Amino acid sequence: MTVNSTHFAERPHTRLGWWAVWLMAAFVVMFLINAFVFMAMPSFSDGMWQQAILPFYAIFMLLCGLAAGLVGLVAVTRQHERSWLVWLTILPLLWVVFMLIGEFLVPLIFPGLAH
Repeated sequence: MTVNSTHFAERPHTRLGWWAVWLMAAFVVMFLINAFVFMAMPSFSDGMWQQAILPFYAIFMLLCGLAAGLVGLVAVTRQHERSWLVWLTILPLLWVVFMLIGEFLVPLIFPGLAH
């Protein structure tokens, strides 16, 4: 189903466009919860729950950002979606890719900074 959305200021017209927007919203909410709740919370006693839960939470958050951007790109390229909300979904994709590249390249370039 190809729908030509010619106006930048409109809401998304395609299902993939809406999927991208909702995945981006989930990413943003999870990012804010991570920043203002989990990272601001002092670790209780031994912090075992943090070690057990937060890695999966972070991976799911990054996958939401990655999926939002990829679905948004597919909606823009294949279904000709032109909504500003769908274009905005590319930002989480860029952020996730930037963080992943940094995670893999920094230890190679600066071995002293590796954790």
